[in-house]
Formats: sequence, structure tokens, C-alpha cells
Amino acid sequence: MSRATIDLWVGIFVTLGMAALVFLALKVGNLASIGNDPTYSVRAEFDNIGGLKVRAPVRSAGVVVGRVTDIQFDTKKYVAVVSLSLSQKYQFSKDTSAQILTSGLLGEQYLGLQAGGDEANLADGDTIKLTSSAVVLENLISRFMFNSAEKSGQNNEAKAGAN
Repeated sequence: MSRATIDLWVGIFVTLGMAALVFLALKVGNLASIGNDPTYSVRAEFDNIGGLKVRAPVRSAGVVVGRVTDIQFDTKKYVAVVSLSLSQKYQFSKDTSAQILTSGLLGEQYLGLQAGGDEANLADGDTIKLTSSAVVLENLISRFMFNSAEKSGQNNEAKAGAN
């Protein structure tokens, strides 16, 4: 093979490798949402959103049905207001509940929707009323430690009273 042919093949492989890296970076960053389905926007209020980020997936029964489009802080209610863009292919009832969940080893957070039984569906601009905040690991650990210390203190008092 001539030098020009080898250089051409090396260039093609380098270009394909760079394209693959860009594709993977977009997939990891949740930016490769392919599809231009019409959407409708809803909001949900949470006391604590943990590590939820804009562009995080919105899932129902494990299926991605939308994306988080915006996160704001309401200074009057002191809650986080999360705006969602849901595909119009998926209609949810007005009594749908939303909770912030964690998936995978890296702890990616996403918003999970649990459909209700109301006959009326959410419309563009509606607010999801039933929400559950993110579980914060530090709060769970501190509760566990506090409860353990409290039980230990009660056991020591009971032993001292028995003597």
C-alpha cells in the first residue's frame, strides 16, 4: 500500500473514533434525546430535590416519558419548583404522583411518575400536587446514628436503674 492510502485509512479511523466519543459524551450527558415529539409542560414542587438536574429524565414504569426543563426556587413557599416537559404520546391523570429517585451505581437522579386513577388528564401548565422529595443519604445516616445513640442511652439508664 502507498503512504497516501495508509494516511487516508488512518484519517477515517480517527474521524470515526472522534464521532464515537462525541456520541458517548452526549449519551452520558443526557443530551442525545433524539425525537421531536410534541410536548406539554407541567410543574411539581418539592421540599428537597437532592442532586436532580436540568435535562434529567422523567420516567414512568421505567420508560422515559419526558425531561426536566427547569429548576427554580420559590422564595415565598421555600420549595424547589421543577418544570417538566412530557411527550404528548403519554397522558397522565391529574392525580399523578411524582418522586425523585436514584438509579445506577453513579446515583443518577431522575423524576419518577406514578399514574393515578383520575379520569381528567394533566394539561399544559398544570401542577402535580402529590410529590415525594429526594432521599438524602446524610439525613438517613444521621437519623440512624441519633436513634442508635438514643437506644444506647435508654439501655444504660435501664441498667443503672436495675442496679
